[in-house]
Amino acid sequence: MPTAADPAAQRMSVEDSYLELLTDTLESLDVSTRGQFLTRYLHAVAHLDLSEGQCLEVWTQINQRRTQLAEKLGRFVSVKTALMDVLSAGGLLRVPILIEYEELKRIQINAATDPLTGLHNRRLFEESCQRELNGARRYGHQLALIALDLHRFKEVNDKHGHPRGDDVLRAAAATLRNSLRTSDSAFRIGGDEFALLLPQTDAQQAMALSRRVAAIFEEALKPLNLGIVVGMDHGLAVYPQDGETAEVLVRVADERLYRLKHANRAWTSNGAAPPAESPPPRPPAGPVLFRPPQSGQPGQGVAPQRVAAQQAAPPAAASPAPAPTVPQAPTYTQQRKAERVSMAGTNAYALLGDSGDRRAKVLDIGFGGVGLELGPQDAISGPVLSVLHVPILPPVRVTLNPVWSKRSDVGTLRVGCCFVS
Repeated sequence: MPTAADPAAQRMSVEDSYLELLTDTLESLDVSTRGQFLTRYLHAVAHLDLSEGQCLEVWTQINQRRTQLAEKLGRFVSVKTALMDVLSAGGLLRVPILIEYEELKRIQINAATDPLTGLHNRRLFEESCQRELNGARRYGHQLALIALDLHRFKEVNDKHGHPRGDDVLRAAAATLRNSLRTSDSAFRIGGDEFALLLPQTDAQQAMALSRRVAAIFEEALKPLNLGIVVGMDHGLAVYPQDGETAEVLVRVADERLYRLKHANRAWTSNGAAPPAESPPPRPPAGPVLFRPPQSGQPGQGVAPQRVAAQQAAPPAAASPAPAPTVPQAPTYTQQRKAERVSMAGTNAYALLGDSGDRRAKVLDIGFGGVGLELGPQDAISGPVLSVLHVPILPPVRVTLNPVWSKRSDVGTLRVGCCFVS
């Protein structure tokens, strides 16, 4: 082994230094212990299944070969060099390909990752979709698949060039990453097309996520000053309601996505939205296509799933026909960017206060606030730090400011809160 004063020793890597220490340690061990260690060591580094005697013989050859190479070359020779020379010459390497571990990990990541956005690629999407579907089938869970692409993305490339188009794609990827739970997955499956896999998620929850993603994406694009309203079109399919195989779910989501894109071709060249209409008809059990409402668009305040539920609900037999009503002006001064989503039937809750010792049930949630239900003796008197636990989202730390409250018939207190920046 080189001395500390030897320049070669000073240039050794950490791994070479470790092997030098290993070599000195092996020399101090008895033959039996040395053979047992070398059996495991050679199996780990070269996948060799040799007896203790064979391993001891190989190790002797490695040390001899190392001495020969050092004398011939006139410089320090590492244990790794001699090891590979002996194993190669003896025909003991089954697959003579050498690669650093970090390089191997980099290749594995690149094989499953889109280089521009950092999202998973189409190959991993196909594998993940089948894996998640198998898990949903095994445990009786729902699985939501959302197909997305960017509306008017080609106009960005034509007007600003592909580098700015790449910025839009990266903004879309960042929006998706920041909007998902750790159990969810986002993929770029080609061009401006993306996909989301949402385990244990029903149609209503997936729609809520789609609206939130579209609203966040709209904000993320503002610093780019594109002069073009780029949005996200969505198509949704849910296992098992819309299909029981990956092929069927992908086809249903794509059909709904492109049906929506066809409807959105009515947009004018300056980005104006088409006249507000009811969502396209659909069977009550399946999700619908929709375009998330944009700021300033009238008539977009009713969620598609609620419209469908109203259309599907049979009239009460004894209820008289409702009298005509005069449309009322909205009670809020700024139109919501996303409809409030009911949390009925879920275990959504909020932990209130710095210590989180107060718990409130989450009734519904929207883009700008949340509705809570507190116990008969509880109340919120001012802004309070809270942690929200709701479907789709990871736990979110927010500050809530109460804006209205109402005592229910059973004595609980219902409080509407807005999010405080």
